[in-house]
Amino acid sequence: GYNNFTMLQLASATATLAAGGVRHVPHLVKARQDALRQQLADVPQPPGQNLGYRPDNVALVQRAMVGVTQEGTSRGVFGNAPYLSGGKTGTAQAVSIGQKSRYDAARLAEHQRDHSLYIAFAPAQQPRIAVAAIVENAGFGAAHAAPLVRRVMDYWLAGIYPSEADIAALQRGQAGPPIGAPRRVADMVRQATAAP
Repeated sequence: GYNNFTMLQLASATATLAAGGVRHVPHLVKARQDALRQQLADVPQPPGQNLGYRPDNVALVQRAMVGVTQEGTSRGVFGNAPYLSGGKTGTAQAVSIGQKSRYDAARLAEHQRDHSLYIAFAPAQQPRIAVAAIVENAGFGAAHAAPLVRRVMDYWLAGIYPSEADIAALQRGQAGPPIGAPRRVADMVRQATAAP
């Protein structure tokens, strides 16, 4: 294709949009621990850079992305989420298809099939998380990447860990909205720390 992006670049662009056009440099370190005193010290982050986009244009795109989760291609996955999010499904070609040819995944080797993409931010009113996901050679974004992002956001924003049945469905590529009784993240942490 004409464009190439990494998932970090897509997540950064999504975060910039969610922040109203203010770009923050991605970083990995939140704090450092002093080796002698064992105290944590926050690592200062540079302030965000306002890219100068017109606020009404940014708001229009944000509303459209919320619409995707409420009445668009990812409504089935995000329709009953305990938070309001904005998202966009996508598909990236792995190989070129001729203009007069029609894409047919069944006729292609797995490594030639389209990639499933999804970008999202939440909560829509005051975003705290932006995610970009790709599921290689999986096809339409709403079918594979969006369910994965839903589980990430459920964990991060609502403290929800998927049920065993939901994890199995996701691993088989058959996930949609979460199934089964979700578990609380706090309970999963207690189980992990109590194990021998």
